[in-house]
Amino acid sequence: MQPRTRLDLATKDLEAPLAIVDLDAFDHNAADLVRRAGGKPIRVASKSVRVRALLDRVLARPGYAGLMCYSLPEALWLSSCDTAEDLLVAYPTVDHAALRALAADEKARRRVTIMVDSTAHLDLVDAALGEDHPEIRVCLELDVSWRPLPGVHVGPRRSPVHTEGDAVRLARAVVARKGFRLVGVMAYEGQVAGIGDAPAGRRAWGLAVRWMQGRSVPELTERRAAAVAAVRRVANLEFVNGGGTGSLETTGADRSVTELAAGSGLVGPTLFDAYRAFSPRPAALFALPVVRRPKKNVATLFAGGYVASGTGTPDRLPSPHLPSGLELIGLEGAGEVQTPVVGRAADRLELGDRVWLRHAKAGELAERFAEYHLVSGDRVEAVVPTYRGEGKAFG
Repeated sequence: MQPRTRLDLATKDLEAPLAIVDLDAFDHNAADLVRRAGGKPIRVASKSVRVRALLDRVLARPGYAGLMCYSLPEALWLSSCDTAEDLLVAYPTVDHAALRALAADEKARRRVTIMVDSTAHLDLVDAALGEDHPEIRVCLELDVSWRPLPGVHVGPRRSPVHTEGDAVRLARAVVARKGFRLVGVMAYEGQVAGIGDAPAGRRAWGLAVRWMQGRSVPELTERRAAAVAAVRRVANLEFVNGGGTGSLETTGADRSVTELAAGSGLVGPTLFDAYRAFSPRPAALFALPVVRRPKKNVATLFAGGYVASGTGTPDRLPSPHLPSGLELIGLEGAGEVQTPVVGRAADRLELGDRVWLRHAKAGELAERFAEYHLVSGDRVEAVVPTYRGEGKAFG
C-alpha cells in the first residue's frame, strides 16, 4: 500500500489539520539510534518529542536511559509523572519558583540535575533558596565549540567554560560550596551534531561543513577528554554526556563520554535529511486539507504556518511530503491561515483532500497540536496528548 493511501485510510474518519506519528518509522529510528550509539546509553532529549506516551515508549527500549529536559519545570513535572528516574536539565535555570519546588521535593532532588556554567548560577540558587538549602545535583557544562583562530567561534554560544583550566576552577567551586553536589559534565558539539554535512542543492556548503567537522572533532575530543579527566580528580562524576543525533558515531568514540544524547532522530524532521551517515524515516507528519483550487497546478491548504525556530531561513519552513511533487510558493511560504502548494500533483487534488507535510524540527510540531494520532500500518493505534494537550508549555 502506498504511504499516502495508508495514512489517508488510517485517518479517514478524522478532521484535518491533524498530526500523526508513524510508529513503524519511530521504532525503526529508535533502533537505528541505538545501533549508531555503539553500546553507549542514549539519554532522550525530551524537547524533540514533547509527548509523554512516546517518551515512555522509547525509554522502555534497551539502549535508552534517562531524559534530557529543556527546563526545570518540565523536569519537575516529568518526575511527578514518574516518566524517568534520571532527569538532566540541559539549560541553566533562573526560575526561583521552580528551584523552590525542587528543594521541597525529596524525590525530585534525587532525580533531577540542573546545569551550571559559572558560580553565578550557584549564587542564584542560593538567592532563591537561602544558603542553608538541601543538596542540589548539578552538572557542569563544558563548551566544545571550535575556535581555530582568535575571534572565530564555530558552534553554539553556550557555556563560558572552554578550557581544562576553566572546568577545574568551576568544579572546585561547586565542590567547595555547601548545598551542591557535582555529578556530571555535559559537552554538546552543536557544530557536528546539529549541522548537516550533505544539504540538498548546496554542494559547496556541504564540503565546507565536512572540512570544518573534520578539524573540529579531533580538537574537541582531545580537549573534552583532558577536561573530564581533570574534573574527575575533583569530583566523583556519575556521567559525562555528549553529542546529539547528528554525531552519535564520533561522540560515542570518545572514551571520556559515558552517555550520548539524541531526540530528533526518533522523529526524522526535514533538517535531519542533510546528513550522509544516517537517514531517519519521517515519523511525525501533519495533514492539512485542501480548501481552494485557485488555478491549474495550485492548491491552497488551510493553516500550516508551523515555522521552526532558529535562523529564519527557508529550511525552517514545513515541507510538503505526500503526495510527492509539491512545493511551497516562495512569496507566500507557510501561512497562519493558508498555505498554497504548487506542482503537477496539485492538479490532482480536490477540495477536502489532504496534503501531508513534515516539520523542519522534531518537537516543535507538538506545540501546534493537542494530540498525536499514533498510526500503525493503516490504522490509528492510539490517540495521545502532547505537552500542549496536557496543558503544559515550557518554552
